[in-house]
Amino acid sequence: MEIVVFLLVVFGVLFGLHFYLWKRLVKDTTTTRRGRLVGTLLIVGAVLLIVGGLFFGRLARPDAARWIAWPAYLWLATMFYLFVLLLVVEIPRLVLRLTWGRRRAEAAEPALVVAGRSDEADPPAPGVGSVPDPARRLLLARGLAVAAGVTAVGTVGYGVTQAMGPPRLDRVTIPLGRLPRRLDGMRIALVSDIHLGPILGRSHTERIVRMINELNADLVAIVGDLVDGTVAELGPAAEPLERLRARHGSYFVTGNHEYFSGYAEWIPEVDSLGVRVLENQRVDVDGLDLAGVNDVTGEQYEHGPDFAAWCISACDGASWLRGIWIASWPPDGSSFIRPGNMSIWPGSHWYAALL
Repeated sequence: MEIVVFLLVVFGVLFGLHFYLWKRLVKDTTTTRRGRLVGTLLIVGAVLLIVGGLFFGRLARPDAARWIAWPAYLWLATMFYLFVLLLVVEIPRLVLRLTWGRRRAEAAEPALVVAGRSDEADPPAPGVGSVPDPARRLLLARGLAVAAGVTAVGTVGYGVTQAMGPPRLDRVTIPLGRLPRRLDGMRIALVSDIHLGPILGRSHTERIVRMINELNADLVAIVGDLVDGTVAELGPAAEPLERLRARHGSYFVTGNHEYFSGYAEWIPEVDSLGVRVLENQRVDVDGLDLAGVNDVTGEQYEHGPDFAAWCISACDGASWLRGIWIASWPPDGSSFIRPGNMSIWPGSHWYAALL
């Protein structure tokens, strides 16, 4: 029943957004039946494209799904920006409608006749008290539609170039007072949100692995959202991870997308690639405590973060931690973390926080 309600809400929102786009981009900008028919068919096709991308993209092989996933996700992003931009211009549109309505009311008021004057009143100046004609409204609607369309396409195009380009590399130096001197200068490669799927495949993984290996990192931490698909679909795309090289090894914690993609299969799969999965666990890395906790989404699958178990593991025999806690989200485990115990707390959808 819950899935039915969810689908009804999703499709309701999807159809509602496209109806609004049809109203502003088709109905308000066309004057001929043929033009309106073509625009309507394009909007209907856009809806079907998104539905096909969401469902066919998960049912077909990644190499086949890519042909529909690409246009579907591109239109999904463009649709979102079009909706936001057109919603913003509703404000000036409303102001103009109120202004035109006031002028219409003024033009409808009866003229006063002044006694003793036989000459006719001077005609009103052009534009004063006049009511806007349909051509002016059509010009305004088309202008706003073109402006929104150009801005949306440009924004999505820029986003695609950034997403498909090489991952951004940020170098951050973090001073730690309690770090053992032998670990001074230790380099940790923190990688997040790789999102292998119908669009980003094996070549994306190979590029990331190559970049990490060129850094000569001492430790690699992959902090969730590695995949958007099952092992059967994306296993080959993740295989290059076995070529990661780091003196103290590579580690992984689950993100919310792993639970949507079959976490029970991905955990042993990632382990088999030589990347150790930390499930509410702590490991000693040359005197450094590295702890990993499951993503909070795992609570829906009886695989959520267990802070009590993690603290017992992480605090085993230690009065304080010289450590790093890796997680995909900042879950509320404050009752198990004492200020000053944890040195670094990096994650994926958020940045490092010093405690």
